[in-house]
Amino acid sequence: MFSVPLESARSTKHGVHRGMSSVTIPPPAFCHRPLEAPFRYLFGPGPSNVPPRVLAAGGRPIIGHMHSEMFGIMNDIKKGIQYAFQTSNNMTLAMSGSGHTAMECALFNIVEPGESVLVAINGIWGERVAEIAERMGAKVHTLVKTPGGHFTNAEIEQALAKHKPVLFFLTHGESSAGLVHPVDGIGDICHKYNCLLLVDSVASLGAAPLLMDQQNIDILYTGSQKALNAPPGTAPISFSERACHKMFNRKTKPVSYLLDMTNLSNYWGNDGKPERIYHHTGPVSGFFALRESLAILAETGLENSWKHHTEVAEYFWKGLEDLGLKLFIKDKDLRLPSVTTIAIPEGYNWKELLAYIMKHHRIEFTGGLGPSVGMLLRIGLMGYNCNKANAAMALAALEDALKQCRMSKA
Repeated sequence: MFSVPLESARSTKHGVHRGMSSVTIPPPAFCHRPLEAPFRYLFGPGPSNVPPRVLAAGGRPIIGHMHSEMFGIMNDIKKGIQYAFQTSNNMTLAMSGSGHTAMECALFNIVEPGESVLVAINGIWGERVAEIAERMGAKVHTLVKTPGGHFTNAEIEQALAKHKPVLFFLTHGESSAGLVHPVDGIGDICHKYNCLLLVDSVASLGAAPLLMDQQNIDILYTGSQKALNAPPGTAPISFSERACHKMFNRKTKPVSYLLDMTNLSNYWGNDGKPERIYHHTGPVSGFFALRESLAILAETGLENSWKHHTEVAEYFWKGLEDLGLKLFIKDKDLRLPSVTTIAIPEGYNWKELLAYIMKHHRIEFTGGLGPSVGMLLRIGLMGYNCNKANAAMALAALEDALKQCRMSKA
């Protein structure tokens, strides 16, 4: 280690100029031991375990984020997202950040201060969107159901006619309740009222059917860490031509420079210009991993992936009922295949159940989130983790915990 003592500061006629002074904070203790991360079965609502092929892709040597080879990988990602979303939208890309980044990108670019927004809230994600829209100065109107509830097309149309929003938000896979929301017809209703449809598919993409163009969804986004099985940190998103017209003909600039699609569309080669100009340093390793996860999905086939998730989920649901547990979503057709929710068994402390399963089985399950806290347990079997062997392992862990954890009268 090199340091210059304070006494070595040079004196000049203008005073004392101090160069490097002695460090006073010692090196942290962790630097003397290698990184350790425990292996766990990630059977919560995400992230999920990552397959070796995707881990290997993320571990490849870094290249420059503005290298031609990197642009080629980004082009691959774009095509992979178009397949996963079932869209021909040119304005398709992956955000450098989590699903929340894509959520904010959609709102920041589409909505201007003072404009009306309608948000369907039946779990935490609608709550988040409503708060973000409120923070940026939109007039926020809400449709609200308790966790697990869903909205009829008639209810949605009535609210659209009343509030005349520029954007309507709906969560397709509400992971905080374990619900997959029907989407058919909603895009047509939104367009009837000159409203754009924004859909969150973070928990559902690849696990439940969703067809962006056929279902007239204007903005669709997801996250990398669920059924796509890439590490957290990248978020695919796509904008329809109707959304692009609204986005690129606004009167005010988006509140975020980083998430401004005027810049991002160039970075992703979507603006038709011959040269891509530096905007930000994208997560190179994250894009490597996302590219490989999209390739795996394409090789598997979307319809095969949907069918597989449904078959494993149904096997798991039957096993839960055989244990005497109650599924939180009563209607089988509304259950999210990737994230199953069960009502907390009467007399048990849900935190004790989860802690026991983690300690004795190295399995992560989680409780509720946002408005569903204290109401349910969440178990995710998605992507690489989605198989009957893992479902049986999860059932065995639950059965053991129910036998071993002391029931509480509280």
